[in-house]
Amino acid sequence: MTRLPGDIGREASPGLWAVVGATGTGKSELALDLAGRLGDAEIVGADAMQLYRGMDIGTAKVPDSERRGIPHHMLDVWEVTEEAAVARYQAEAREAIAGILGRGRHAILVGGSGLYVSSVLFDFAFPPRDPALRERIEARLADEGAGALYADLAARAPETAARIDPRNTRRLVRALEVVEQGAAGHGAALPDTPRPWRAATVLGLRAPRPELTERLDRRVERMWEDGMLEETERLRLAGLEDGVTASRAIGYAQALAQLAGRMTRAEAIAETQALTRRYARRQVSWFRRYEGVRWIDA
Repeated sequence: MTRLPGDIGREASPGLWAVVGATGTGKSELALDLAGRLGDAEIVGADAMQLYRGMDIGTAKVPDSERRGIPHHMLDVWEVTEEAAVARYQAEAREAIAGILGRGRHAILVGGSGLYVSSVLFDFAFPPRDPALRERIEARLADEGAGALYADLAARAPETAARIDPRNTRRLVRALEVVEQGAAGHGAALPDTPRPWRAATVLGLRAPRPELTERLDRRVERMWEDGMLEETERLRLAGLEDGVTASRAIGYAQALAQLAGRMTRAEAIAETQALTRRYARRQVSWFRRYEGVRWIDA
């Protein structure tokens, strides 16, 4: 259990807080503890996959019964068939925060999706979308493959390419869409000199890598024990496989493969564990760049 240091949240006037860190470090629990100490607070989620209705076990979403009566926002707002859009999230999350502060309450932003957290905390905009251009790039992806598109991106925007996993075709297509429009960057990284959207107190959770690895591996095992496969089957019937973003979520993609017979249970769990560990390392790197974070050992 993460313990909130005694000097945090005492006699503070209403404001914006953020709880960040790698998956598995206990951010949700810490945010609840902070809200309890502040006494007049509401929580705003910043986890891209927790935005989806029904994606509960695989995202470690806090159940209603465990939210201690504290209002939560930006959870269960998208259908699994909808594509994630950080620009949309930015607008809706900021609106929720402005409403909370306007009611004279603390707003606590909590989550580990680095771009989503940054889109709220820092003042930067996202390039526009061009559906027709995107369709042409997706046709190229089908004809030429991800390798060819990544090589094209690396030649035209090497800094952008360096931040993208070549296997992440969704981000690859989006990056090329933006580059084709003449934008300097694809908007999927923290600006070099970020300006705050508004003043915020940022708390970061950290854990030694061996300890975090053990936590994450065990959490994935619990996901399957708690009904990950059954949850994924329900979501599949609701259109999960048609969702560009949700169907690729870590854990759900592997559960879908198990349901289809392409993976055994052991293989699905092992791949989910490996991808979760990799994701946690990226989160650590992302939040390490934030300035002025109060780091707390998980």
